[in-house]
Amino acid sequence: MIQRERYLHRIIPFIDKPVIKVITGIRRCGKSTLLKMIRQSFVEQGVHEENLLLVNKDSLEFNWLVNAQQLAQYVKDQFANKDGAKYLFIDEIQEIEGWEKTISGLLTDQIADIYITGSNSRLLSSELATYITGRYVEINLYPLSFSEFLLFRGVSDPDKWESEFGLFMRYGGFPGIHHMEYDDEVVGQYTSAIVSSILLKDVVARNNLRDIALLERLTRFVADNCGNITSSKRIADFLKSQRIKGSVDTIQAYLSMLTTAFIFHKVNRFDIKGKRLLEIHEKYYAGDIGLRNSLIGYKLNDIAGQLENIVYLELLSRGYQVSIGKINDLEIDFIATKNNRQSYFQVAYLLANQKTINREFGALEKVTDNYPKVVLSLDKHLSNNRNGIQWINLIDFLLQDV
Repeated sequence: MIQRERYLHRIIPFIDKPVIKVITGIRRCGKSTLLKMIRQSFVEQGVHEENLLLVNKDSLEFNWLVNAQQLAQYVKDQFANKDGAKYLFIDEIQEIEGWEKTISGLLTDQIADIYITGSNSRLLSSELATYITGRYVEINLYPLSFSEFLLFRGVSDPDKWESEFGLFMRYGGFPGIHHMEYDDEVVGQYTSAIVSSILLKDVVARNNLRDIALLERLTRFVADNCGNITSSKRIADFLKSQRIKGSVDTIQAYLSMLTTAFIFHKVNRFDIKGKRLLEIHEKYYAGDIGLRNSLIGYKLNDIAGQLENIVYLELLSRGYQVSIGKINDLEIDFIATKNNRQSYFQVAYLLANQKTINREFGALEKVTDNYPKVVLSLDKHLSNNRNGIQWINLIDFLLQDV
């Protein structure tokens, strides 16, 4: 297993601490493997295997385990008469009804150090989740970043980075693609199967949806408009023009379900001058660039949108909170915030002429604070500073050691 150091480092400070470690993310992004990595690290430290209990709800072995009472009894039985520190790992815990009360009880009774995963962003926002409020830390896991993609590919030669980035843009970051032939049809079938599984398990079944045709059409529309300012009314009007019924309220509800399942991420706009979040004209980005390509096909004429999506996910994986910036009538692609410090980013394909350069740098020049401001593009050789605004080659940025 290739170590995903970025996430392991975030978990390490909480090992053997009285908090539940909750790992969330889209299906097939590597949550199960991360649990196994953590478990294996305990084995290497000398913890007995019998003190490391892994419950994988995606496995047929645990099909019978469906409610909190069964979970509590099973854990107590497995750990009965065991000496030493004990560790509990539960994968896809949202499949167990009422899990929150049992997990809270196990923590209170100090039965084990607890690690759980889930494929639902509302895992911790239900009424039941009040049982563990203030007693957990959440680690958001994302598909492979480009630097992780190179690790999985075993590529360290800088001369190959550009061609590898082309593959990354085409196929995305689901770890499972690295077990397959790098072929459009093969990888396309795999990612399409992931999308279908997420839609059926995490959207349709979980919300008892009836209008699956509307959901599928909406999903493709949002995928095709990633990075564009979008509103529920605009989507409803488009669907109406296609003779597809869908009220604004229905569209809003379906969009919420899709973001809850991590298929898309909703990004709000922030008025830099007014220092406030705006409640309209948000954007959506795909939870993985390969997922987006499987929905609408790989489009060479939309490379700018794909690059934005990749940078957005990279910022999330680095632990930033991300919003879109608005200053007067100009737009800043991303405001990334961490530890109360901001950074501003503009993303472009190529700064091919002075007009493009002025547009990308000009928006950042309107921001008068002293936080870092960066323009990212695939250009290879540019003056890397203008009025304190830094230019960085986009691939070099993705490979920064952070």
